[in-house]
Amino acid sequence: MTTDQRIALYFEHAGPPVQSFRLTRFVRHTQWTPLGDRALAVWISQSRGYLLQLRGRCTGLAIAHTVQITNSFGTVSARWDSVIPRTVSVAMPQSCRIMRIRPLDGTGLRDARREMRATVRSDRAADVVEDTGPEVSDRPGDYLPSQEP
Repeated sequence: MTTDQRIALYFEHAGPPVQSFRLTRFVRHTQWTPLGDRALAVWISQSRGYLLQLRGRCTGLAIAHTVQITNSFGTVSARWDSVIPRTVSVAMPQSCRIMRIRPLDGTGLRDARREMRATVRSDRAADVVEDTGPEVSDRPGDYLPSQEP
């Protein structure tokens, strides 16, 4: 799946914008997925996530090993909070303002990805021509059909 296809898939499974969401204090490491350099998906549970659209390009988001999300007492708000990508090479990371928050349909997204993988697999299987190798007769050393005199 290309980056553009992945971004389109996430946007298709995002609901209408919300003003904020709560990070649960029991989640030590929030799972996240970079979606180009202007958005990311943040997962607070296996089926509950949010698409965070950023104000502009967020340098380092695609190569970040982790992200920090600013919040006020566990509440992440659009137009107020930011995403800060943490990379090994950047000493002063860029703060990227969150402009829009959209809840993700985690179950629908997971099902759509599974369906896309199944389609790709079946397309690949249809492209494969079965090669059984050379025909072999019952007698050792006797190959068919191309025999030399």
